[in-house]
Amino acid sequence: MHKARKRFGQNFLSDSRVIEKIISVIAPQKADHMLEIGPGKGAMTLPLLKHLNKLNVIEIDNDLITLLKSFNNNNLIIHQGDVLKFNICSLPSPLRVVGNLPYNISSPILFHLLNNRGHIEDMTFMLQREVVERIVAKNGSKIYGRLSVMMQAFFNVEMIFIVPPECFKPEPKIDSAIVYFKPITKPLVKDIDVFEKIVKLSFSQRRKTLKNCLKSSLTQNQTSIDLSQRAEALSVNDFIQLTNDYEKRY
Repeated sequence: MHKARKRFGQNFLSDSRVIEKIISVIAPQKADHMLEIGPGKGAMTLPLLKHLNKLNVIEIDNDLITLLKSFNNNNLIIHQGDVLKFNICSLPSPLRVVGNLPYNISSPILFHLLNNRGHIEDMTFMLQREVVERIVAKNGSKIYGRLSVMMQAFFNVEMIFIVPPECFKPEPKIDSAIVYFKPITKPLVKDIDVFEKIVKLSFSQRRKTLKNCLKSSLTQNQTSIDLSQRAEALSVNDFIQLTNDYEKRY
């Protein structure tokens, strides 16, 4: 019997009604190209396989790989390794990505997928509720930050429903939530690296004004955005404008 491992952030979904609800949100179609990140013991993997011609999964835990192989399902393609090092572009596109993401590395995984967004059709994940709330937060909120801006600049994001701790084994100490991402067809950001730099700098000292945070990069006479505000006051489009103004400095 597999014991959940803290270092991999493992909490296994065990409530069949919640699993059915997640599958209906994903709405898999036979010909979909799908990748499941962290299939664990196969709680979502097996129901997904009933709807798909093929399912790619990536798993880091050797013991779980053995368990997945024991299903003897030819439609299940198992990739062993770290998702952060996995080449998403090696899979057919457009790719639908799903999974119960490990809480300890959920943000790095999201940024890895963001950098591969051109290959992705949509993403449906279970994440820590507070992470989902940060992703979908609007400007003016205390939890609105770098993750909110970076994700909303490139995806339409929606929190679908809450999953309580008792739906897992072992039970986590927090609520989880299902979140849906759909890539924006034509994002307004020209250069993601420059955009990320400006967003990161803006939120680097949350209590300080943008004038302070961006003093080495941008002055008030170089932008139409009011730099006497704090970063959390700016909308995603304001950050895009700020980045455009930064790029036009010289």
